[in-house]
Amino acid sequence: MADTIAETVDLLYTIDQENLTPDQLIALGAALASLAQAERLDQINERLRGIHQVLNTWALKATTADGR
Repeated sequence: MADTIAETVDLLYTIDQENLTPDQLIALGAALASLAQAERLDQINERLRGIHQVLNTWALKATTADGR
C-alpha cells in the first residue's frame, strides 16, 4: 500500500498547478489531504501489526510456561 501512496503522491506533485482552475486546485488539495491521511493510517496499521506480534509472542510464551 505504501508504494501505491508514494506513487500517487509523486503523480499529483507532477501536475502543473499554474494551469488548473480553482475547482481543480481544490480537488488537488483534497486528493493530497486524503493521501496524507491514508499514509498516516498505513503507519498506524504497521505499528498495530508490531504490537499484535508482541502480544501473540507473549501469549504463546505464557501458554508454554503454563504447560498447556
